[in-house]
Amino acid sequence: MKRFFKVVEKDSDGSVKKPRENDAEAEAEAAENKKKEPLKFMTWNANSFLLRVKNNWPDFTNLITTFDPDVIAIQEVRMPAAGAKSASKNQGEIKDDTSSAREEKKILMRALSAPPFGNYHVWWSLADSKYAGTALLVKKCFKPKSVVFNLDKIASKHEPDGRVILAEFETLRLLNTYVPNNGWKEEANSFQRRRKWDKRILEFVTQNSDKPLIWCGDLNVSHEEIDVSHPEFFSAAKLNGYIPPNKEDCGQPGFTLAERKRFGTILREGKLLDAYRFLHKDKDMERGFSWSGNPVGKYRGKRMRIDYFLVSEKLKERIVACEMHGHGIELEGFYGSDHCPVTLELSPSSNSQNEDPV
Repeated sequence: MKRFFKVVEKDSDGSVKKPRENDAEAEAEAAENKKKEPLKFMTWNANSFLLRVKNNWPDFTNLITTFDPDVIAIQEVRMPAAGAKSASKNQGEIKDDTSSAREEKKILMRALSAPPFGNYHVWWSLADSKYAGTALLVKKCFKPKSVVFNLDKIASKHEPDGRVILAEFETLRLLNTYVPNNGWKEEANSFQRRRKWDKRILEFVTQNSDKPLIWCGDLNVSHEEIDVSHPEFFSAAKLNGYIPPNKEDCGQPGFTLAERKRFGTILREGKLLDAYRFLHKDKDMERGFSWSGNPVGKYRGKRMRIDYFLVSEKLKERIVACEMHGHGIELEGFYGSDHCPVTLELSPSSNSQNEDPV
């Protein structure tokens, strides 16, 4: 007796395909999988990703659902890297060798496995302790050609404190950084560390111009006076009365003349464009800043724009929107952090498969 069997369709990874409601769903998935380059981006210094999951997740989830970014860049993850106390750490994995660490990791990963975050692949670059660290979430329909965790593009190396994630796509590179704070003093972990960083990033942007770059994250610098709410306040800021020997190092970290000059050099020599300032020429005291001081104390109402999307000049004509999602001195739209999310949207390139066929 002949038996007839229906061929079981499988996905490219060998798993059995799930039955679909209709052909429209299949067509939508096929169209999504055809995309080669991301077009919608978000960056956010979460100031502890775990705290945001515990305290601010529903509101942040709504933002992700509404904007629907292809890529989400996170800074100040503040989750420790895997590895025992005295052993070398695995900066690409979250610590889970104690009961408290396992519970924290479980809380975070449960949040990232639920909609809409379950649609993203996540990469981590973490510090040894609950400090600094970055994460990159990329929609699963986009397949980066490579993801590395250092400015030297060495496969297995992570930057100290997990400050870099670099993803290369078919038509562009995406660099997520948590730039070291300048600090207040002429010390190894303050001015000197920041000078070394700025030198390295200048080398990176000038030596990797073969493909358009989108550089985002907490860059810890306000380029011009228009980028801070109170320029005189920030220029005169001191820590315990200390005055640096070099006048150009005086002032609020992120607004010293030395940092701002170096940042200008990086933009100019790297042929990079500040996407937000390209679209927003005037000072906006309500929505023009990404970091806000504590609502209580002398920093109340004092705000800075230190979170950016910098894009290669060759992408200039494709910038559709670049917006900050927080506003006001009460930190509305900051989702519990002292930084608000910033988004960028590009139009499809003329040769991109994101466009519908004619």
